[in-house]
Amino acid sequence: MSTLRASLPTVSALGAGLVFGVGLALAGMTDPAKVQGFLDVTGGSRWDPSLALVMVGAIAVHAALGWLIRRRAAPLFVRRFALPTRTDLDPKLIGGAALFGVGWGMGGICPGPGLVDLGSGIVPALVFVIAMAVGMTLQRFLMPEKAAGPQPPQTTPQTTPTTTTHGALS
Repeated sequence: MSTLRASLPTVSALGAGLVFGVGLALAGMTDPAKVQGFLDVTGGSRWDPSLALVMVGAIAVHAALGWLIRRRAAPLFVRRFALPTRTDLDPKLIGGAALFGVGWGMGGICPGPGLVDLGSGIVPALVFVIAMAVGMTLQRFLMPEKAAGPQPPQTTPQTTPTTTTHGALS
């Protein structure tokens, strides 16, 4: 029974990923031409605003479920919520977001749809996923402090009270 309970987070994540992938496919977000048609707002009559409806729907579902989930004392399968604590915008975040946006606009593929397309055997998706894996590997070598994940805060060593020869605590 404990093995089943220990695997519930993984099974839950797999289920959520499958639902996400099916949603991406049904919404057309796995079609690079459709994504580029949405992103090219200067394309005149070729501009395709339909993905905006997908985003609005996703935001509405996230807002409603996020509100309900945050009312819980703890998540279902782990002890506590893992919420981000940083609120600052640093150059690495802005640069990474810009690089992501340019790549998405040029290729019409981002990680989620790329993995869905990979499952359907589309060659550009294979090239994209390989390039993404190379980029992730390079990031681990170039910025190892980020690859290690969050580190616990540094604390000063605690000294334990000792007794002196007179029996008083020092």
